[in-house]
Amino acid sequence: MDAFLGHVLILGASGELGTALALECAKSASLLTLWGRDRKRLALTAELCRKAGGTRVNAHSVDLLDLDAALAALRDEDDRTPIDTVIFASGLGDIRAATDTFDHPELVSRLYHVNCVAPSALGAELAQRMAARPQQSWNGDRKGHHIVFIGSAAGFAPMPFAASYAASKAGLARFADSLRIAMRPHGISVTLVSPGFIDTAAAHRVPGPKPFMISPQRGAGAILAAMRAQKAHLIFPWPFALIRLVLPALPRPIRDRLLRSLAPPVRSNRR
Repeated sequence: MDAFLGHVLILGASGELGTALALECAKSASLLTLWGRDRKRLALTAELCRKAGGTRVNAHSVDLLDLDAALAALRDEDDRTPIDTVIFASGLGDIRAATDTFDHPELVSRLYHVNCVAPSALGAELAQRMAARPQQSWNGDRKGHHIVFIGSAAGFAPMPFAASYAASKAGLARFADSLRIAMRPHGISVTLVSPGFIDTAAAHRVPGPKPFMISPQRGAGAILAAMRAQKAHLIFPWPFALIRLVLPALPRPIRDRLLRSLAPPVRSNRR
């Protein structure tokens, strides 16, 4: 990367995409702070980043289901060293159980909280902190203040077999767009990323075909390029941008039939 990033916070750094993002950011961050759920994988990512970039790296296990604790951790982190760039790469991907006809209430709650509520609340807190700082930043202007939300192409459509996942990502997309509009006068860029399939262990646990799948490294490169360009919305790979345009134009009965056809079969648990 050719642009100095200052203090970078990456949430979800213990996942494959988060690790790829961390390794790229390590090349030009003055301080890299990594949050994740998996302590062992987080420690490994932190060590890889130290070797790759020679930068200072902090790693913390943070549970986004405990929002009060996560907000306290964010405020403490920003008080110690103001955060210039944050990437919300954390998230849960899940579909309804094979024995359920629709998402279980506990799945609805968990996915909405981790995929939408927590990143929105943390993003709102950090955006206001960035906006309240003096106009002079580490590079003399506000170009170094970035907020990136990793959503999903699944947020473009009502997914009957992954309703909570799709809806939580759709909610995050609307929040990110609203935050971008509000923060632009303050010189803070907000980028929403809506990827298709990324080659991760979580993706492989979901049944069904995964067309146009890309590697985490390729995805990380595209995300950081969009962030540096202060792009409002990145959709990749490109066929998913086309799907976003075509799907709403289909007659509703055809669209509904198509989406139902993508669902894995429901297994009955009756005897």
